[in-house]
Amino acid sequence: MNRSAAQVCGRFAPSPSGRMHLGNLWSCLLAWLSARSAGGRMVLRLEDLDPDRCRPEFCQQVMRDLDWLGLDWDNEPVWQSRRSHIYQEYFHMLEQQGLIYPCYCTRNQLLAASAPHRSDGIAVYDGRCRSLTAVQRQELAAGRRPAWRIAVPSEEVGFDDLCRGHYSHRLDTCCGDFILRRSDGVYAYQLAVVVDDALMGVTQVVRGSDLLDSTPRQIWLGQQLGFATPEYAHVPLLLAEDGRRLAKRDRDLELGQLQQQYTAPELVGILAHLAGLIPEPAPISPADLVPLFRWDKVPKDDLTSPKLI
Repeated sequence: MNRSAAQVCGRFAPSPSGRMHLGNLWSCLLAWLSARSAGGRMVLRLEDLDPDRCRPEFCQQVMRDLDWLGLDWDNEPVWQSRRSHIYQEYFHMLEQQGLIYPCYCTRNQLLAASAPHRSDGIAVYDGRCRSLTAVQRQELAAGRRPAWRIAVPSEEVGFDDLCRGHYSHRLDTCCGDFILRRSDGVYAYQLAVVVDDALMGVTQVVRGSDLLDSTPRQIWLGQQLGFATPEYAHVPLLLAEDGRRLAKRDRDLELGQLQQQYTAPELVGILAHLAGLIPEPAPISPADLVPLFRWDKVPKDDLTSPKLI
C-alpha cells in the first residue's frame, strides 16, 4: 500500500542488551533512509522490557551511537520498561475477548513434548493448556505461576513486504498459541511491539529478516486490538564470515571496536555499498544517501559482512 509522505512514520526499536554491531547499524540505516526518502518521520523506542538482559547504560549508548552515525529521530525516546501499565490495558482487552489462557508448561516439558514442527524444524506449541478445565488450572496454579498465551485461529495471514515481496503463513501451524506475558509478569515482545507501534503512530516497520515469521502473528494481534496494519520491510541479515548471524553476546563487529578503525561516514559508506546505493564503499553521510535510496536496489538475500577488523 502506498502512503503519502505526510503519513510515513518509521522507527528505530533497538534492544539495549549490549553494544550495537554492524548488523544493527545496517537495519537502522535502511529504516531511516526508507522513512526520510519519503519525507517521513522517525521515532525511537528502546525495547528494554527484559530486566535480565537490558541495562540503562546501554540505552544511553544506543542514542549516542545513532547520533554519531548521523541518524536522527523526531520524538522523545520511549522506554518499554516504563510502559507495563499500558500493555496491561491491552492484555485485558484481549482477555475480555476470551483469547487469553494460562499456560503452566515448564521449559523442560515443552522441550520434551512431541510437539508439531514447522518445515524448518522449529517446534510449534501444541496448545495443551488451552483445553484445561477450571479444576485442572486450579491444581496447577498451586505449584506454578503461569505464563499467558493467546489462542490463534486456523487462519492464513499474509502481507506484501517492501523488500521481499509477498509472505504468508497459517497461524496455528506456523506459530501456534504464543506467549503475551511471561510467568514472571513481564509482557512479551509480541504484545509490546504491536501496542507501541500503533500508539507511536508507526506506519512503516523496517527490521531484519529474522523477524519475518513474527509479522503475520503481529498483524493478526493488531487486528484483534483494532489497530491499522503498518507496512513492513524485512532486510537481509549481515552474517559473520563463517555464516553465523552477528550477535551482541559474541561482540561480532561491535561498534565500539569499529569506531577505533573507521569514521562514521566510512562505516555508512560500507553499508551503503552493501545496500546497492553506491558503486564502491566510500565515505558518505546518511543525509547524502536519501535521494539515492530505493527498495529495488536493496539485496533480498543475506550478505556476508566485510572483514573490517
